[in-house]
Amino acid sequence: MGRLIDDPRLTDRERVFRDRRDAGRRLAAALKEFQGREVRLFAIPAGGVPVAAEMALAFRVPLDLLIVRKIQLPWTTEAGFGALDPEGRALFNEDLVARFGLSPEEIERQVQKTLTSLQEREARLRGGRPYPPLQRATVMVVDDGLASGYTMRAAVRFLKEKGAGELICAVPTGSRRTVAELLPQVDVLACLNVRGGWSFAVADAYDLWYDLTEGEVQEIMAEVSRALAGGPAGEGR
Repeated sequence: MGRLIDDPRLTDRERVFRDRRDAGRRLAAALKEFQGREVRLFAIPAGGVPVAAEMALAFRVPLDLLIVRKIQLPWTTEAGFGALDPEGRALFNEDLVARFGLSPEEIERQVQKTLTSLQEREARLRGGRPYPPLQRATVMVVDDGLASGYTMRAAVRFLKEKGAGELICAVPTGSRRTVAELLPQVDVLACLNVRGGWSFAVADAYDLWYDLTEGEVQEIMAEVSRALAGGPAGEGR
């Protein structure tokens, strides 16, 4: 069982972070035990990037992207029934597949659609760079929240297979059920704002929350690289 780092003062509360940058700074403070250590830091785009950017600057470590994609239900872009990892392997929410009676043809069609989207995003945001072997490194993977958690689970499985040693999942906010399900799969799960209830939305933890564009992701990545190289970090911090 992994170790949970949360903030009891934030439990079951909404609007506890100003924005993703604020959440990233607070996560970095909660994980200060890792400052000064060699950490491989990955962000899940798009929402995880501004969170992880603040952590990269606090820890003074490079930031990389880890591309995973939600497999959307055929009739909505808002909900999914699983996720693809960077190598295109699927992880399904079998309960939802059964509940909605998805046929093998529907599943395959959505998987192929998601795979195309994943490969295109890989090309645009990572330029086709291969993921490095991790060789028992301490690895931290960051997103802006855990709803169903399937994209994070796909990321965790992928990082383990790449050889991650100590594995830390860091998110500002998460569903209590998903936190409990993910905790056995990682060494440390930092989730400051754990919330229960019948429904859960990542956005409800933030005063300011919106969908980032890929252009914004690229700008943030460039900002972090400049800052770590000793140049100006840019505006907005």
